[in-house]
Amino acid sequence: MSVLRIQNIYLATAKAGADAEFYQKALGAELRFADGEHWIQLSFGGHSLALAGARESAVEQGGVVVFEVDDIMGAAEAIAAAGGRVIGERDMGLHGRTLTFTDPSGNVSQLFQRR
Repeated sequence: MSVLRIQNIYLATAKAGADAEFYQKALGAELRFADGEHWIQLSFGGHSLALAGARESAVEQGGVVVFEVDDIMGAAEAIAAAGGRVIGERDMGLHGRTLTFTDPSGNVSQLFQRR
């Protein structure tokens, strides 16, 4: 047995539709597929992230997704404008910076910007 590839990465959420709208507005996600509040697939630069409702998820809520951006402060402003909340920042010197935020359902994700 060998792993062929990562098939999916998803965030478990109680409000998949609202969260999908948030990621589209705040981070420019492209909607790829939606099955109501059950399963919504988004695309970020060719990489997929799904939002899973209770019926489709193995957990009630959770997961952390790190999005690489070229303008962390501009992205933070877009997150706040779209209904998210910035909850922390970390400067890692030459390694870059991270900014931790929540979407409207409270899922925690991060932004990363290289130096």
